[in-house]
Amino acid sequence: MQIKRIAVYCGSNKGARPEYATAAHALGELLARNAIELVYGGGMVGLMGIVADAVLKHGGHVIGVIPEKLVIKEVVHEKLPDLRVVKNMHERKALIAELSDAFIALPGGYGTFEEFFEILAWSQLGWHQKPFGLLNTAGFYRPMLEFLDHTTSEGFIRPKHRELVIVEDDAEKMLQRLRAFQPPNETKWIK
Repeated sequence: MQIKRIAVYCGSNKGARPEYATAAHALGELLARNAIELVYGGGMVGLMGIVADAVLKHGGHVIGVIPEKLVIKEVVHEKLPDLRVVKNMHERKALIAELSDAFIALPGGYGTFEEFFEILAWSQLGWHQKPFGLLNTAGFYRPMLEFLDHTTSEGFIRPKHRELVIVEDDAEKMLQRLRAFQPPNETKWIK
């Protein structure tokens, strides 16, 4: 699969471990080296700012998509070559999904989880066939993955749909797996 743009969902904070910032920077550098454009929430703070700065530092292109209310709060990254201001979070998520060929989540909080699960649900419903990965830095997503396994064993997620979530702790391996992704040919509903 050819990937020209990757959406990255991640924290607007840096988190408690330095590994999170290191992973964000490494992912940004990897995207730039592979001529893959970054699509993200348009912020200058936390892991969001780190990944965007790394792409820019290494000569890559960044598209930021940010709601008007967050521009007013001055969290917007002012050095982006392509900043798109939208009315609200719903428009932001739809535009990020439309612009992107694949999705990666770094560690984050409520917003990261919400965006992850929404784009994953859209895939399960067959609304897109784009790959999605969790960059499991320092085991951050281990509890969530255990919960997804539990949900699958309890009959709420098909095993093929559980496999939609590509998990790696290394950004280069993640990129290889995103490029090799084959969407499942299975309906959402379990009989």
